[in-house]
Amino acid sequence: MNDAPDERVIDMAALKGLAHPLRVQLLEALAAYGPATASALAERFGESSGATSYHLRQLERHGFVREDAARGVGRERWWERVPQPIRLEMDRDGDPARRAASELVFSEMQRFRNQRLAEYLAHGIEEFGVAWVESSSVRTSNLQLTREQSAALVRDLDAVLEGYLRRYRGQVVAGARPVQIHLDVFPLVDGVAIPGDVGGSEESRGK
Repeated sequence: MNDAPDERVIDMAALKGLAHPLRVQLLEALAAYGPATASALAERFGESSGATSYHLRQLERHGFVREDAARGVGRERWWERVPQPIRLEMDRDGDPARRAASELVFSEMQRFRNQRLAEYLAHGIEEFGVAWVESSSVRTSNLQLTREQSAALVRDLDAVLEGYLRRYRGQVVAGARPVQIHLDVFPLVDGVAIPGDVGGSEESRGK
């Protein structure tokens, strides 16, 4: 069992360092698929290896990625995401710069995830087979919850997910492949609150 590393709350300097579309894509790809070279990432995203190398160095500067020296051969550098959960908080102080940076990072993360989901829905059966698809889930549930009930649901889901992360983080076994988990619990912006329910802001996280 691996101990889960402490969660990192992203400060403004690191947020600005991450707030570039290609950097978010690189970070998400390393998280989803594991270590890679700048050349392999350039091929994945249709960029030059010079561009991916530059942005990987910027991510390294802000502590998001690091060199995987054990994989390097000659001058070839492999990169991996630093194995630490990160929290990206929504702007609470009305800082225009932080809001703009947060919105860019959140939108790019969501775009990347939507693309992965669309690829799974389009090609999951032929790529992985029926058994894997039956072991997966794409699910939407709708409830009427108070703010306190929503917070309790998030805590319960976090507890289950953290148990699996501690148990299987970093495992290398036959038959294992990258699996991505999305847990979205949020009030609908255009929804109607039940009279008497008082809302409040909660942090948003990206891991």
